[in-house]
Amino acid sequence: MVHLKFFVSEDLAGLSYVLDEVQSLYTSTAAQAIERIEEREDNLAFPVSVFDDGSLAGFLVLDFGADKFDITDNPNSVLLRSLSVNPEFQGRGIGKSVMLVIDEFIKKHFGTCDEIVLAVNQNNTHAYNIYLKTGYSYDGKMRDGRSGPQYLMYKML
Repeated sequence: MVHLKFFVSEDLAGLSYVLDEVQSLYTSTAAQAIERIEEREDNLAFPVSVFDDGSLAGFLVLDFGADKFDITDNPNSVLLRSLSVNPEFQGRGIGKSVMLVIDEFIKKHFGTCDEIVLAVNQNNTHAYNIYLKTGYSYDGKMRDGRSGPQYLMYKML
């Protein structure tokens, strides 16, 4: 069973997995994301560890900073970013499970948040389809990302 907890520094060792070349185009490693968060001054990004039956299986960031305004005008939204699943755990439905449990996690810890937004590379069809299956909408908006065009998606809570 998948559950989420706020990242603690002790989690980093279990999140030091290596993503393949293709996955590295679409997301950051936990270490890269943590480094970017530590460089920020706004304290509006929250790293989250993903557990599957007690084992560290993945990572994501909930970002309440200004970057979300590239996708939405909603000040009560959060940008979901840097989602990855340890390659040893891939193929078990963990990514889809994360997208299903993230809603309650956000509601519990960030009660005023009423929308989740994300950007997914148009070539990352696997992730795009998971987002659609878990209630995210795509209404034709796109932007250029570091690895090409991205679909801008959202889900109201």
